[in-house]
Amino acid sequence: MKRGLEKKDLRCLWHPFTQMRDWEQERPVVIRSARGCMLEDTEGRRYIDGVASLWVNVHGHRRPEIDRAIRAQLGRVAHSTLLGVSSESAIKLAGALIRIAPPGLTRVFYSDDGSTAVEVALKMAFQYWRQKGGRYRRRTKFIRLLNAYHGDTLGAVSVGGIELFHTLYRPLLFPAIDGPSFYCYRCEFGGDPGRCGRECLAALDLVMRRHRDELAALIVEPLVQVAGGMLVAPPGHLKAVAALCRRHGILMIADEVAVGFGRTGRIFACEHEGVTPDLLVLAKGITGGYLPLAATLATEKIYRGFLAPFGAKRTFFHGHSYSGNALACAAALASLNIFRDTGVLERLQPKIRLLARLLRPFRDLPHVGDVRQCGFMAGIELVKSKRSKAPYPYAARIGHRVCMRARRYGLMIRPLGDVLVIMPPLAIPATMLRRMLGIMHRCVREETG
Repeated sequence: MKRGLEKKDLRCLWHPFTQMRDWEQERPVVIRSARGCMLEDTEGRRYIDGVASLWVNVHGHRRPEIDRAIRAQLGRVAHSTLLGVSSESAIKLAGALIRIAPPGLTRVFYSDDGSTAVEVALKMAFQYWRQKGGRYRRRTKFIRLLNAYHGDTLGAVSVGGIELFHTLYRPLLFPAIDGPSFYCYRCEFGGDPGRCGRECLAALDLVMRRHRDELAALIVEPLVQVAGGMLVAPPGHLKAVAALCRRHGILMIADEVAVGFGRTGRIFACEHEGVTPDLLVLAKGITGGYLPLAATLATEKIYRGFLAPFGAKRTFFHGHSYSGNALACAAALASLNIFRDTGVLERLQPKIRLLARLLRPFRDLPHVGDVRQCGFMAGIELVKSKRSKAPYPYAARIGHRVCMRARRYGLMIRPLGDVLVIMPPLAIPATMLRRMLGIMHRCVREETG
């Protein structure tokens, strides 16, 4: 049966972000069950879920409070549409999200995942300016930041800035205006975050001044460009970007799909610098990692820009079959209750400090170029030469090799190229976190010599 599943996987499945030719040469790991922060495969092998099941799991697997909430909701209704009617769990979750969101965000629009929530934000921003009329109708473009990632649907790719992921699809995309972003380790200023941030902001200000009359919005990942390589913004950078948007009259979209729900040490990354965006995009951890759900939160100013007599055709013509799915909303409400009732963020702070201590030994390894941390998220960049910062050849797949070796020691992680990502569930015990970082340190040493 076990080998039968593996064979069927190779015969039937096409895995995301996976070169299937290589996959066919490997023996698949098939996950059968999970509890807490541990996964178990069909062979009975257990692994620490060091990647939080791709950054979605927050409180651990099979969390009793979320399990009960889903069962209770299933006893009432699994799903009913939000088109023309409403839903009890969707209403309750919207109210809960508004209560914890940055002040001024007052409306919740549901969708299915991070990419679709980004699409919602882009279309809202575009339509908002079109409906203002006059010279504002020219505001149709978005700033695409270097190393940005906002999802894989075509609108989200259009505002993405990762060459490896996005270049191939450029002929399919709408035009965007390129903007600078921070990569302090590899910037021309010798890795000085302060100067890197100042130069980046000056360049962004120039872009906005040149194109302000045609810009609808800037979309930004607050504090960390996660898929771009766990690139951490200099302190104060987000607040300064928000100020630039206000100065030039450009809407700001904050994409907190990856950094929201505690990853940075607060519920939302925007809180760290007191920023309220015009549109806030949420997904991944919103249900605690149980079910697909996303939300785009808008200010009252944006919402009121769509109110008009029916004949004016200012309706936001967008929706999803499973918008506000009742099971997913019930899971999300249970997850927010866990944050509220069990002091998740308070108990996370000592683990953030522990993670910082556990990362220090990596800095001394000869093939670790940079170690970046923001809250309970970190990235370890592996390089061929520490002195010159020269990367490994792409085909060497050193990051992949380290992660595959980690599986032998009971750790499941996934790299971003040659950047090792540390983003476990917030619920991971301190002892397991120590074990996780110990395995990673050992595997880096063994693979890089």
